[in-house]
Amino acid sequence: MSENLRTYTTEHVDDESETESENDEELHCPECGGQLASDTEHGETVCVDCGLVVEEDEIDRGPEWRAFDSKEKDNKSRVGAPTTNMMHDKGLSTNIGWQDKDAYGKSLSSRQREKMQRLRTWNERFRTRDSKERNLKQALGEIDRMASALGLPDNVRETASVIYRRALDEDLLPGRSIEGVSTSSLYAAARQAGTPRSLDEISAVSRVEKDEIARTYRYVVRELKLEIQPADPESYVPRFASDLGLSDEAERRARSLLDTAKSQGIHSGKSPVGLAAAAVYAASLLVNEKVTQSDVSEVANISEVTIRNRYHELLEAEDGVALN
Repeated sequence: MSENLRTYTTEHVDDESETESENDEELHCPECGGQLASDTEHGETVCVDCGLVVEEDEIDRGPEWRAFDSKEKDNKSRVGAPTTNMMHDKGLSTNIGWQDKDAYGKSLSSRQREKMQRLRTWNERFRTRDSKERNLKQALGEIDRMASALGLPDNVRETASVIYRRALDEDLLPGRSIEGVSTSSLYAAARQAGTPRSLDEISAVSRVEKDEIARTYRYVVRELKLEIQPADPESYVPRFASDLGLSDEAERRARSLLDTAKSQGIHSGKSPVGLAAAAVYAASLLVNEKVTQSDVSEVANISEVTIRNRYHELLEAEDGVALN
């Protein structure tokens, strides 16, 4: 048995050495041992040292057309947009354009326009074949509208769409509005992506009340077992500082104040939005870039009283650390 094992091992090593030598031959010139390079323009593989043509008449895997700018390249490309969860049909269906023009850019006659309008109507009907797809179409449109109003990136919209699809598949919608579940999905997705928005900001662009959003959000998170960490006050700081036109130094100072508050345990049980707004306000004063409490209140969408209370708590924690 040991002899067979040794024989197999030797053969295996020989095979590997043969494969390595073949690979070396493919990568190096057979004449001088120099490096090989592909000349895609002439369809050849040549040696960069001696100029030997090792292979010719290679297959051109590129397009057969030429383009001289990006617009022409997009027009000639035969590939469509990638699939996305932000559309109810994932972007796979056709869409008839609204322009009443033919392929040459000429306007259609009145009879042809009527025909195209009928085709658009039937195309829309075929795109949503059942109630589930009509539900998805409405909900994903709401998510896109709210995300645009809140300035959320595409990855948050995609995640929100996936969360809503899961809620629909697991039959969580009966007894709840489409707007409520879609808003809750967006709120959860924003928190998961580390770009959270407060409930007040979400409710300002939603068509449902704040209490219903909070109630539906808790239900969706519990039923879908979503892992969402508590909102970090620091995640609000860059947006607040940017909206107020503060410098990087002020933003760093605000983060430092929040780190101190966390180490002292002051952040526990308090609104992360209020803490972030107070930290930004305190940091602006400390670096001599004064902004008013009214300005911060408007940007963060919280009351000035909350900013004052949290502002004093943050400075007391900072003073306590400095004394120790």
